[in-house]
Amino acid sequence: MISMSLAEIADAVGGRVSPGDEAVLVEGDAFLDSRFPSVHGLFVAFAGERVDGHDYARAAVDGGASAVLGSRPVGAPAVVVDDVQDAIGRLARHVLSRVRDLTVIGLTGSQGKTSTKDMLAVILGDAAETVAPTESLNNEIGVPLTALRVTEQTRYLVVEMGARGLGHIGYLAGIVRPSVGLVLNVGVAHLGEFGNQEGIAAAKGELVESLPRDGLAVLNADDERVLAMAARTDALVMTFGSREAADVLLSDVRLGPGGHPNLRLTWRGASTDLTLRYIGEHQATNAAAAAATALGVGLGFDEVMASLRTAMPLSKWRMDVATSPDGVVVINDAYNANPDSMRAGVKALVDVAGLRGGARTFAVLGEMLELGDASGAEHMALGRLVAGLGITVLVTVGAGARPIHDSALLEGSWGGTAWSAGDPAEALARLRGELRRGDVVLVKASRAAGLEGLAAALLAGQERMTRTDHDR
Repeated sequence: MISMSLAEIADAVGGRVSPGDEAVLVEGDAFLDSRFPSVHGLFVAFAGERVDGHDYARAAVDGGASAVLGSRPVGAPAVVVDDVQDAIGRLARHVLSRVRDLTVIGLTGSQGKTSTKDMLAVILGDAAETVAPTESLNNEIGVPLTALRVTEQTRYLVVEMGARGLGHIGYLAGIVRPSVGLVLNVGVAHLGEFGNQEGIAAAKGELVESLPRDGLAVLNADDERVLAMAARTDALVMTFGSREAADVLLSDVRLGPGGHPNLRLTWRGASTDLTLRYIGEHQATNAAAAAATALGVGLGFDEVMASLRTAMPLSKWRMDVATSPDGVVVINDAYNANPDSMRAGVKALVDVAGLRGGARTFAVLGEMLELGDASGAEHMALGRLVAGLGITVLVTVGAGARPIHDSALLEGSWGGTAWSAGDPAEALARLRGELRRGDVVLVKASRAAGLEGLAAALLAGQERMTRTDHDR
């Protein structure tokens, strides 16, 4: 974060400073977790329903933070405001206004945001100082926290934007004021909040509507709802995808050893073949999106392709592939799930196993949340897909995932096996008795299912699940 005194912060957010602390300097990052303080940073204290951050403010300062941003005095240097969420957004907007030559890139989509964000972070980071979210910090709190990490030397800020309703992305765009907007796709994630895909498209399109006339909208040419967003902006439009008319053309996608996609990208007559270090065929489209965005902000074709070849996943629990001491291959994609990403995940499971000589496949799947009235149909469709792909064993975890199990068993041509476990511990116990060397396991669900602990236990070869941050 740019160095600021508490007096300067208070002026920017409309707050008040503890008497005598006006000159205290904040030079580190803003943060929420007092267990992991940023040295000379700013602890942001929210009063939640179950946990009140103000109770941990003193510990954060004792751990190295310079001060606190909160809604009441905490017995430590602090800026006190009426609304902490509003204040953190105002502070981020103020800090960004002080950075010269900064390009802010907002990205949104129903799936692929985090992988694309990670690719962009590598490509842009190879060219100049770049700030991007360390995880899926894509809401009213996470976006400002990411923005506050910029320094005077930062040239690119990549901001992942999620939405739970109309107006959310517009609000986030108002904080960071992007000049580049990347829209990946319009799927069915959060269908419960929006009602239909048209509502989702309306929300995602708020990003391109926020762009200045001299900005850049990067749109998926293969998604009609995304491509239609070109009419919602006066900014320059650049497209990516497999359609011949796409500015950045994706072609010749095929899987290589280990499930890594091979692909060809073409732009303005230049073309190259490359292999990604990511897993799954769907990552090819994410790579095309990242490449188009980087090319659109002025990077050269050769340098973009060179960076893509070396780009590795930066965020945890997203198609992380590793092998346990027992020789079991575990694909940990347990961070989150929606129908589109679930389909991509189980297809990647089959692809990885096929490239390993037809190994047995285990799909360990939990519930997909926030689907509203479409929840039953989407879970049943996933079960039919599992059966159609010939997955060896399906393990559903939790009552909400039971329709996946039931619909798979209704597919008479499927020769696989299905279990329904009440919780992750029960699923782990059964898997321990069934898995053998060479098997490939996909673990995936919405975050609330907590399946990342199950994946960690499989990889560690332990008899019980390990404690994770999700369990705390």
